[in-house]
Amino acid sequence: MYLFIFTLLLVVFQYVNSKNILEAYNVKYEKCLEIKESNKDEIAVLEDKVSNLEDQILDLSEFKLDQTEAAMSYFEARGFNISELIPFIKDEIYELNALPGEEHALIPYASMSGGKMLINSIRLLNHKWIIANFSDGKYWGELLINYEITEDEQLNFKLIDSFLYPTQ
Repeated sequence: MYLFIFTLLLVVFQYVNSKNILEAYNVKYEKCLEIKESNKDEIAVLEDKVSNLEDQILDLSEFKLDQTEAAMSYFEARGFNISELIPFIKDEIYELNALPGEEHALIPYASMSGGKMLINSIRLLNHKWIIANFSDGKYWGELLINYEITEDEQLNFKLIDSFLYPTQ
């Protein structure tokens, strides 16, 4: 009789314990499903953002010397290494910032804030054109520059157009 009661208590204990474990598992499972459902929206939004950023990267790489096959072929046919040429051209323009005097060799505007107009950033569009922005700390603008490498491997710059943004 004691054995029967003990066995019955053991079965009831196992049943209650198993039921509690199963209910806890179901609660966790439902929470995971809810999180997964709420994350689907976030994942979709993030995938859209990634897609938009990839489109922007593609758009930005259109006007870039190291992404334009025809421009790279032009220099490679002349025996230049693109990975060395691009930093060389940029360095030559930045060196113009260090020339003595108040006026910059490429910037047609004099500084109006007491400093010197300096080129801040450069983008080589192709094998002929460069776009650059400049500033004196208060006023700023942009330049379109034509460049060429002569037969004796001299780098020449010619200003095509420029503008100064109005102050606000």
